[in-house]
Amino acid sequence: MGKKKVMLPADEVDLATVKYQYETIEAPHLTGIGLKLFVKVLEAPLIGSLIISQLKKKNKMIEMLRNTVIPEAPMFKPEFPPREPETGVVPLDEDQRPEERVELALKSLPNYEPAKSLSTDPSSPFRYWKIRDFAYAYRSKITTPSIVAERFIAAMDHFNNMKPPTPLLISFDPELVRKQAAASTRRFEEGCPVSILDGIFMAIKDDIDCFPHPSKGGTTFFHEVRPVEEDAASVGRLRSCGVILVGKANMHELGLGTTGNNPNHGTARNPHDPARYTGGSSSGPAAIVASGLCSAALGTDGGGSVRIPSSLCGVVGLKSTYGRTDMSGSICDSGTVEIIGPITSNVEDAILVYAAILGSSTAERIALKPSLPCLPDLTSNELSHGSGSLTLGKYTEWFNDVFSTEISDKCEDVLNRLVENHGCKMVEIFIPELLEMRTAHIVSIGSESACGLNPDYEDGFVHLPFKKAKFTLDTRTNLALFQSFSASDYVAAQCLRRRLMYYHMEAFKEVDVIVTPTTGMTAPVIPPAALSLGETNMQVTGNLMRFVVTANLLGFPAISVPIGYDKQGLPIGLQIIGRPWCEATILRLAAAIEELCCSPKKKPQQYYDILNGE
Repeated sequence: MGKKKVMLPADEVDLATVKYQYETIEAPHLTGIGLKLFVKVLEAPLIGSLIISQLKKKNKMIEMLRNTVIPEAPMFKPEFPPREPETGVVPLDEDQRPEERVELALKSLPNYEPAKSLSTDPSSPFRYWKIRDFAYAYRSKITTPSIVAERFIAAMDHFNNMKPPTPLLISFDPELVRKQAAASTRRFEEGCPVSILDGIFMAIKDDIDCFPHPSKGGTTFFHEVRPVEEDAASVGRLRSCGVILVGKANMHELGLGTTGNNPNHGTARNPHDPARYTGGSSSGPAAIVASGLCSAALGTDGGGSVRIPSSLCGVVGLKSTYGRTDMSGSICDSGTVEIIGPITSNVEDAILVYAAILGSSTAERIALKPSLPCLPDLTSNELSHGSGSLTLGKYTEWFNDVFSTEISDKCEDVLNRLVENHGCKMVEIFIPELLEMRTAHIVSIGSESACGLNPDYEDGFVHLPFKKAKFTLDTRTNLALFQSFSASDYVAAQCLRRRLMYYHMEAFKEVDVIVTPTTGMTAPVIPPAALSLGETNMQVTGNLMRFVVTANLLGFPAISVPIGYDKQGLPIGLQIIGRPWCEATILRLAAAIEELCCSPKKKPQQYYDILNGE
């Protein structure tokens, strides 16, 4: 047994003495047959447990969880102190109908100029079509949802037959799309569209229920043990707004990975470079938006799974405060780190979709007492939209802990422009125990995932020996680790959660938001051997998750905004982390950053103009 370590109470830690700890991950990088052999050994009695124990010891997990006295009481889900209300906002009511909230969100946006927005001049720089562009085109009879539906169906056929294939959707029924589009077209012909979202094409990640599609969670069989009988709460809210739900988007199996690799249904490709990963686990949602095929998609985010692929694919990904959106109807509906959030090509579309899907469950309203949901008022002609009053917190050593300095340099440049052009204030902050936070997060999400999967995983293994083998190899690797966590490990992780909440809330007394790169690297290359058998690469995972787990473990709202590209033309994202329930603040700053970075966007290699059929 290692020497016992005793932590000081969090409120006695001297932040002036905090030293940043660089992460060193001790784990093999395996693909192909090597991964297959490793998993076989890992699942063997005795020797598998020894290997996992050694890996946890090398990565200081045992020292942190079992040989350390943590003085704080456990915090089993995020607990938020009272806060001052946001200013310059448009308040919403959770009990309003979704279409009423969307109408209020629409009124909070800048004035729409169709002549400028719908320019088809070939010399104009590339830009994604916004939701309001489609709505204007429908209302002006430039096109109809049914016409766009046929273009979407043709595009899906084209993408599926590309070399290499680009499997964006796991479940797709052209007739269901046509039926929804025909109903939307009739509403426009009758002059009574339901909302600005009527006729807008959206994809739903495969771990969120969208009836009648099955929810496989990226597996080949999970729909057999968990049939879908109705829409998830968030999907039902979109449907009531007239959204055309195109199908279930690809994902890393069960959300247990950060690259988007999926040997079961094929691995979604990054539209900016098909030889690279999209990021995950919401790989299909990010790729289908970045490809221009959908205005928005819903993903789940338990460890950056909305923000990582959004950053790598050059789109916007919003993670709301834990409990802000109802998780019922998703595979991961009982954890303490996950949310359902939108992926869109721009900030205003994220605002519109967020307004539609928000609304806490009854249980979370009682437990968390969420404050009134608000949106930023962006109707001002000033570029800053009120962002000039914001104080930005930056922990420089953490900020600069990236695989390539191109990422931190690009992010730093944007922050400097916010200070110079919009009067934002930059403050240096210090956050202790970031390595402990990553451990607390993996134990939390891992234990909660294993708990939810155990009945099917273990029962399937005992009674149907091939059921366990139906999981991908990297999922089996992760589950072997997750099942090794003890009850005391989980409680220790929750004690760390309380410490880390204290440190961050102390920082939020001085700053409005915390800013970081979204990921520590741009899109990684897909090893050919990984396509058929999968891959485990914890070094890549560490680089992709370095900045995102804070918002998951502690429940804070966060957003990834595209800010440019590296020398290889790969997108870079900037992350904004906000105080609890302060989605309006991070959306306001994201809109200002989007305007600062409005220089010509790079058209993805795999892009289809669904509005004009090009």
